[in-house]
Order: sequence, then structure tokens, then C-alpha cells
Amino acid sequence: NCCGDICEQIELTFSFAFHPIRVQGAGRRDKGEEAEVSAWIAAVLGEAAPPGLQYDDYLRDGQVLCRLMNTLQPGIIKKINTSGAQFKFMENINNFQKALLAYGVPELDVFQTTDLFEKKDIPMVTKTLYALGRTTYKHPEFPGPQLGPKPAEENKREFDDETLAAGKAVIGLQAGTNKGASQAGQSFGAGRHIILGK
Repeated sequence: NCCGDICEQIELTFSFAFHPIRVQGAGRRDKGEEAEVSAWIAAVLGEAAPPGLQYDDYLRDGQVLCRLMNTLQPGIIKKINTSGAQFKFMENINNFQKALLAYGVPELDVFQTTDLFEKKDIPMVTKTLYALGRTTYKHPEFPGPQLGPKPAEENKREFDDETLAAGKAVIGLQAGTNKGASQAGQSFGAGRHIILGK
């Protein structure tokens, strides 16, 4: 019915408004970024990737990612599956994703399981690892190495009531100035004549 369609459309609109949505679609892979991420993982873990193993294959079973998280924050992932059916490796990836969120990586920066396991969007996996690298700056207990630029820090300032009141009295320069504003010296137009008694 008509009311049902409208209600469904409103519900859909609200769900888009309040839930972060990431547009799916694999981006272009950047071998330089992948090499930088691989080097960072190797430096954090203290071991290089096996020679000849592709970047996506190295990460695909989630074991390296889980060990990476446990190095950044010991014990954040309780169990890492080293063998078993494919769903066990997907479980590793899911545990890594939960650990990312607990560590402070924004949800919008976290790849989906199929992005890695089915190799649907490897650039998103790389983006997630860069987001993790940036988040390490917020954890002073981790001595490094870092990945990517340090995120900007909030510079919050506190003012007392007197300073805030003084600021409200100031006219900003964007509003212009009224200094020297008068009609003295105006000589255009006719003067106004007032005639009394008529």
C-alpha cells in the first residue's frame, strides 16, 4: 500500500543518514603502498614476508594480521587459527577487525572480510592498514615503527568568563568598521526645506 511504501522509504532514508556506508568497488592497487605496508608489518613483527609470496596471499588467512595486532596491543586477540577449514581463517580476519575497532581505528576505515579473503578490494585492505598505522600514534605505549603521517591533534582551549565576555564586545573586521562615519561634508542632493505655518 501507499503508506507502507512511504514508511519504507523514510526508514531507508534514516538508515542511510545514521549508519556509515562505504561504497563497494575495488580501487586501483598501488604497489608502492603495498610494499610500504609490508615493510611496516615486517618491522613490527621482526620478520619478513616469505619470499615470492604475493601481498594479498601473505595477508589472506588473517594470521599475520592477528599477530600484528597482538604485537601492537598484547592479548587483544585471544586465539589465532593456524589450520583448519576456510571459515577458521575468515574467523581470524573477523577477530582482526574487532581488534581494530577496539584499538581505535574508525569503523569507516575497516575493510570487509570478503575484501581480503576473496580479494575483492585489496586497496581497501591497504587503506585499513594505513589507518591502523596512524592510530598507533595515539598509543604512546607502542614505541614504533610508525606507518604514515602523524594525525593532527585537537588543540582545545579554555577561556574564563571575563575573556569570553570581552570577545563578544569586539566587532570583527569582517563586519567592517564605523570609525569616522558621519555625514559631514556631504554636498550632493538638495537640502530639505521645512516651511512652517501653511
